[in-house]
Amino acid sequence: MSGKLKVGVIGAGGLGYHHVRLFRDIAGAELVGFFEARPERRAQVAKELGVRAFDSLDALLAAAEAVTIVVPTPAHHEVAMRALTAGKHALIEKPIAATIQQADEMLAAGKAAGVIIQTGHVERFNRAVRAALPYLDHPGFVEINRLAPFNPRGSDVPVVLDLMIHDIDLVHTVVGGRVSELSAAGIPVITPEVDIANARLTFESGAVANITASRVSRDRLRKLRIFQRSGYLSLDLGEGNGVFYRIKKGLDMAELATSPRKLEEFMERIALKAPEGEPLRLEFESFVAAVRGTQPVAVSGEEGRDALAVALRIVQEIERGMPRWLGTDAARRA
Repeated sequence: MSGKLKVGVIGAGGLGYHHVRLFRDIAGAELVGFFEARPERRAQVAKELGVRAFDSLDALLAAAEAVTIVVPTPAHHEVAMRALTAGKHALIEKPIAATIQQADEMLAAGKAAGVIIQTGHVERFNRAVRAALPYLDHPGFVEINRLAPFNPRGSDVPVVLDLMIHDIDLVHTVVGGRVSELSAAGIPVITPEVDIANARLTFESGAVANITASRVSRDRLRKLRIFQRSGYLSLDLGEGNGVFYRIKKGLDMAELATSPRKLEEFMERIALKAPEGEPLRLEFESFVAAVRGTQPVAVSGEEGRDALAVALRIVQEIERGMPRWLGTDAARRA
């Protein structure tokens, strides 16, 4: 592909605004403009960012070679199908779709049109995650906590599809392979949907992941810990940094187990480092590079579908146990 890739943004809400903002100066891309269905919001974003606002989706699609789709999840399928069947490459925000059937139809449409689909799992580009990847060695246990204060945006779906799906994708990235078993629990607290949830995933390899997500926390927390035979990695996704506590070579493990020891006696501390970079910008740069054929797709549509499939299984498992909790809760309040 010669020349700059002509990119359009579909949806200019809270996250879409940043898609428009950043794509103004992504290397190798030319932002042709954006489409937002709400006229007032469309005018506001166009004025603030100095970017052309299209009056219709069809007009934007006619001007662009690739698009980012940042509309509410229930609208992903309709918008994506229009873009894909028109032969446009698409970066689709997570979750890729509302149902597996929708995701499959989108993937089939992309394949038929010969275009790229990338899923917007931006945590793949977190500095701490990028720094940790070279040290991974068959992880056996992963623990992730993602806690956030309440935000109405995204509260129309369970916290599993709003927040936890980030970590479902991260676990797939860290462990590899497929989930063979899972158990989950969760309850609504503020909204009619599940606001706090915990899931335990067992992979075909035998690795286990324990994931907790909450949108009813006082403080914001995003921590990931990875345990493997060589030691363990502790990542702060919010700060974008981490540490690898690696077991020192040549240790006599039998002798080590005879008495309590300080951590420093048998582990070395390695600060995890990766180049600086705004995750969303890095994601956009990877999308442009993938369309131009200079690097593989960072998070494929198929990977987005896999994360969605596990998320929906978790929601199903939680809903199966919900009647028991609601019955207990109702009895307690009577």
